[in-house]
Amino acid sequence: MEFNIALLKGDGIGPEIVDSAVAVLEKTADKFGHKFNFTPYLIGGCAIDATGKPLPQETVDGCLASDSVLLGAVGGPKWDDQPGDNRPEKALLGIREALGLYTNLRPAKLYPALRNASPLKDEIVGDGFDLMIVRELTGGIYFGDRGYRHGKYGEEAYDTEAYSVTEIERIGRVAFDSAMKRSKKLCSIDKANVLESSRLWRKTMHKLAEEYPEVEYSDMFVDNAAMQLVRNPRQFDVIVTSNMFGDILSDEASQITGSIGMLASASMGAATRGMYEPIHGSAPDIAGQNKANPIATILSAAMMLRFSFGLSAEANAIEKAVDDVLNAGWRTADLVGNSEVEPLTCTEITEKILEAL
Repeated sequence: MEFNIALLKGDGIGPEIVDSAVAVLEKTADKFGHKFNFTPYLIGGCAIDATGKPLPQETVDGCLASDSVLLGAVGGPKWDDQPGDNRPEKALLGIREALGLYTNLRPAKLYPALRNASPLKDEIVGDGFDLMIVRELTGGIYFGDRGYRHGKYGEEAYDTEAYSVTEIERIGRVAFDSAMKRSKKLCSIDKANVLESSRLWRKTMHKLAEEYPEVEYSDMFVDNAAMQLVRNPRQFDVIVTSNMFGDILSDEASQITGSIGMLASASMGAATRGMYEPIHGSAPDIAGQNKANPIATILSAAMMLRFSFGLSAEANAIEKAVDDVLNAGWRTADLVGNSEVEPLTCTEITEKILEAL
């Protein structure tokens, strides 16, 4: 099979980790008899430098014409003086909206080989945990009305949280369908004791739950969920929540797995085309030093094969290769911790994964 993949390497460590994922995809294509065509486009700070805009129209058009998109990371202190509507991060919201990507799937898995890297005690993590956070991606406070005005105490800024029944239903169906494919257990996170938008969220989710009687459904306030993730992460299987809550909770979930460098994500919409990216940032402090952990990007590429291209065997092969490398004791700097293991560079860990493939 042949697929066209748009590459958005971005800033900081983005080019390094995307190059690693491309090498793994090319190896997988050779192994299984496929062909992947890669076309790079600008996004984020590098796009500002070249065009004055974080998301050029050429990038949007190229992504729309592709079968899927692989993204590295955007942003860095170099562009901190940009106005809010022209910051590198603005490109992420823009490309998600342009591609109609309203669902973000963020798996958080504690690999047995990385058990010692988790900050949680052994009696909490047990044999490990494997949960999926389903985050709404194109609504809520990140896309609501915002601005400045004169208030009671002078100048004030405001951001508006708003959700429609349609937006809640479509992300809810993704979450319930995901639960049906896993352990048939779903927890919806909101703040319905305070927010009107959360009360509509909960009402809509309850109605939707009636269509999925096999799923064990529950609600939880976001502040309690933040505590429960570190108290007993094994109680969760699939979590569904709003844009901002999902942003925060998925980063918390990444830390209890041992390293944010291990967490992949998939952004999906109605089309099979998706955008796949690690959840970590551009890490400008180590950019260009060959120290980055590319595993999250490599696992994102595996998610692309599974969800956009329907290539489950190929995705499984990549994930098994990562497992084999970790089980063999190979680590990047972010995974070494206090041990005396000599960390591998970004290039070296990629070569180990290629050998395992």
